[in-house]
Amino acid sequence: MSKKLRALAVVLPQFHPIPENDKWWGKGFTEWTNVTKAKPRFKNHYQPHLPSDLGFYDLRLEQTREEQAKLAKEHDIFGFCYYHYWFNGERLIEQPFNEILRLKKPDFPFLLCWANENWTRRWDGMDREVLMQQDYSEADHREHARYLCKDVFSDPRYIRVDNKPVFLFYNTHIIPELKSSIAIWKEEAKKHGFDDLYICGVKTFESAIPNAKEVGLDAVIEWQPDWDNVNLKPSLWNRIKDKLGYGSSYKKDNYGELVKRMLAKDEPKFKHYPCITPSWDNTARRKQNAFIVEGSTPELYGSWLNEICEKFEPESEEENFVFINAWNEWAEGNHLEPDLKWGRGYLEATKKILSKYL
Repeated sequence: MSKKLRALAVVLPQFHPIPENDKWWGKGFTEWTNVTKAKPRFKNHYQPHLPSDLGFYDLRLEQTREEQAKLAKEHDIFGFCYYHYWFNGERLIEQPFNEILRLKKPDFPFLLCWANENWTRRWDGMDREVLMQQDYSEADHREHARYLCKDVFSDPRYIRVDNKPVFLFYNTHIIPELKSSIAIWKEEAKKHGFDDLYICGVKTFESAIPNAKEVGLDAVIEWQPDWDNVNLKPSLWNRIKDKLGYGSSYKKDNYGELVKRMLAKDEPKFKHYPCITPSWDNTARRKQNAFIVEGSTPELYGSWLNEICEKFEPESEEENFVFINAWNEWAEGNHLEPDLKWGRGYLEATKKILSKYL
């Protein structure tokens, strides 16, 4: 029997206004605000990225969420991985997910990734002009875990491995006392009747999780982009501008070359899940120091997805996830959702490969 794989697409919920963003960025701010302001930085630069099939949607609408799930199902994506924002008991951009829980719709599998980083004015996770501080304590870990065990992990749509809800820590390297913190989460899950909690660490650079087994992680995810394996060297022109004091406006890499570097990496020795990105261009978010991966096409993306699916050997029937980052990171030029340039090209390339592993 051929192996079976389950693809999970990462979903950003910031497509509806919230009071905090109104205060910080201006009335009515959503992810679309940055997307529509993007402009090309050089000849043939693909910007702005504009949606086609789903339009400029509002995730507060049930119909929009249903259409997203329908589109994903049609292209053999197993479920969604929603970003989850928790700041010492306070949640942000939570309304769409609250409605998914309340209405029990769409009927589509999901799990959560805790985006445990400060919110700043730079939108890049750096601790500059902090808007929402991420603090850690035993009490907060317990409160957080209890909330999820009670209200989220018990949902029948929630993705599990051997009856263990799967939960992602996005930034394990900034959590103090990581080993004891993971132990707290697992302890709370067992108190709430689960066999355990299946905790994955997101690996955005090579040294992010050097001791995954020792700290009690169940698996790591080889996230994309992998920042240790992208070419962040600015162009000659941008280096000249640096010398003159004007600063670099962007750095570029080539998608085809990036794929080659990713595929040439050694396989991790610890249990892991592969990840792929359809494209990357965050000039919509950054006026300075943007990072652009140019040259992505549905064909190149499909070839990369095919390679990682062929190479990946799940350790059990349920430990068979392939992550796609992302479903709808529009301001980072990183989306499977159809756009005006490629239409459903990336989704069709996804289905062509995943259909072999159902």
